[in-house]
Amino acid sequence: MGIELNGRHPLLLYGYGAYGCSLDAYFSHATFSLLDRGFVYAIANVRGGSENGRGHYLDGKLLNKKNSFFDFIDCAEYLIKEGWTSTNKLVIEGGSAGGLLIGGVIAFKPELFRAAILEVPFVDIINSMSDSSIPLSVTEYDEWGNPQNVAHFEYMLSYSPYDNIDKEENITKPYPALLIDHALNDSRVQYWEGLKFVAKVRHFYATPNRTRHFPTPSLVLCKTNMKQGHGGASQRYESYKEVAYRYAFAISQVQEETK
Repeated sequence: MGIELNGRHPLLLYGYGAYGCSLDAYFSHATFSLLDRGFVYAIANVRGGSENGRGHYLDGKLLNKKNSFFDFIDCAEYLIKEGWTSTNKLVIEGGSAGGLLIGGVIAFKPELFRAAILEVPFVDIINSMSDSSIPLSVTEYDEWGNPQNVAHFEYMLSYSPYDNIDKEENITKPYPALLIDHALNDSRVQYWEGLKFVAKVRHFYATPNRTRHFPTPSLVLCKTNMKQGHGGASQRYESYKEVAYRYAFAISQVQEETK
């Protein structure tokens, strides 16, 4: 393989972990653009997916959802411990429910990552699940919980990315650079979820010299595609441009000067 495990390699760690979907390794020609630039690419099979059977899924839904976040953090810490990468070289990525995963992971341990990419992210779970007029909300009760159930509501609130941005224990910790990439015409995850998340993160972590705010501003980018929906750009070359933009962001955050 020819990779020296010295912790100096930039690494992109991708995750999803919901609905029992199995995130198996697969060939992607786009990934070679990262590998050619010295990246390592890894997929985290966290609970909430079905990579290890039905039980693997059940252990990552409803009142077990936090297991998804803890599994992802464990994967990241293992990769660092084994020398595949380091904290200042680690970029994480997820989309839709995977955006919830990444947002939740950052809320629990922001200092572990250099940068994060959240695509069409489901980050305002309390407000979305409480609004029955939003497409899919009621049908999602079986996955996340019914907010009219007190136990479900309090559990969702404890990990909701939007509601945990300003956790007291995180205010003085390094916060990763963020790219929120969402779509105006998304009928599954409304664009305002990403916008609210960006506004709140910028308020607490991207503005210096405010009471209780992290003193070093963090980069927070927001990209709204005005034509696409939840599934991304419909045309092949437009899709390539979307991936290239995300990868360019990842590469820019792990250059030598960021050490």
